[in-house]
Amino acid sequence: MKHTKKRRSNKKVWILTPIIIVLVLGLGVGAYGWSIYDSVKKTVDEKMHEPVTSIDKKLTEKKMKASEQINVLLLGVDERANDSGRSDALIVMTLKPNKDEIQLVSIPRDTRTMIIGKGFQDKINHAYAFGGADMSVNTVENFLDIELDYFVRINMEGLQELVDALGTITVQNDIAWNDGKYNFTIGPEEMDGDKTLHFVRMRKDDPAGDFGRTTRQRKVIEAIVKEGATLDSVTKINPLLDILGNNMTTSMTFDNMKTLFSGYRNTVKNIESYQVKGSGTTIDGIYYYAVPQEEITNVNKMITE
Repeated sequence: MKHTKKRRSNKKVWILTPIIIVLVLGLGVGAYGWSIYDSVKKTVDEKMHEPVTSIDKKLTEKKMKASEQINVLLLGVDERANDSGRSDALIVMTLKPNKDEIQLVSIPRDTRTMIIGKGFQDKINHAYAFGGADMSVNTVENFLDIELDYFVRINMEGLQELVDALGTITVQNDIAWNDGKYNFTIGPEEMDGDKTLHFVRMRKDDPAGDFGRTTRQRKVIEAIVKEGATLDSVTKINPLLDILGNNMTTSMTFDNMKTLFSGYRNTVKNIESYQVKGSGTTIDGIYYYAVPQEEITNVNKMITE
C-alpha cells in the first residue's frame, strides 16, 4: 500500500465541502470564509443533500460524536442524456482517526454480487441504475459485510469542471498510451479537466483492464485532495460551490460536515489505497469480475480494523 503524505495548510479557517473526496478537501479561505459560510450551507443543504433510508442516520451521528471510524461510499456516476447512469467508480472511503489515515478501497464495477432489492446477482455497478444511491449502499454493505455511514455521488462530467476550477492536477502515470486526442507518457502527468476525464475513462489500452482504470481513479482522487487542501485562492470558492451544487449529491448535511471536519481533519495526513482482487469470468456470455470469499473477508478486516 502506498502512503501519500499531505501538506498542511497554514490557514486558520477551513470550509469543508462535499465532492468525490469531499470529506478531505478542506478549502483554506482565512477570514473570508465567514462571509461565504451561508453560501456553503445553502449549497449543501438545499442543492446537494439527498437523504437515504438505507443508512442509520442516528447511529452515524453517534459514531461521529465519539470520533469513531466511519465509512463513506463514493460513487462516480457517468450520467448522460436519456440514461440514469451506472456507478463506474465505487470506492469505500474509511476515515480512521485512531490512525490518522484515510483508506480508499476500490470495487471493480464488473464485480458480480447479489443486488439487494432485486434478489439476483449482477454487476455491482448496476445497483445504481436499478435503485440509485439507496440500492448501491445496501448492495455494497452486503457485499463487504460492512456498515456505511454516508454516501457521496459525483457525475463524472462534473469531475472535469472540478479539476478546471482547481487549475490542474498532477498524477504519476504508470503506462503510456495515445487515445487520439491526448498523449499520455510514463511519469508525472499534469492534466486539466478534459484530459483528466480521458485519463480515468480509458480501459482498452490498459493491460490491467478495469484494475488499471480504478487505480487511475484513485490517483486522481489523491491528486484532487492534494490540490484542494493547499488551495489559497479565495476567488475559486464560489465557482467550486456552483460545480458541486450541480454535480454532487450526498447524504451529509452541512452540520454533519462541520462535525466531521472538527473530529476527522487529521485523517488527511495519510492516504492508503487498495483494489479488491479477483478474476474475470464469463457467465451466459456476459463478463463478470469474480471476487473469492477469502478476499472479501480480507477487505472486511482491512476496513473494520
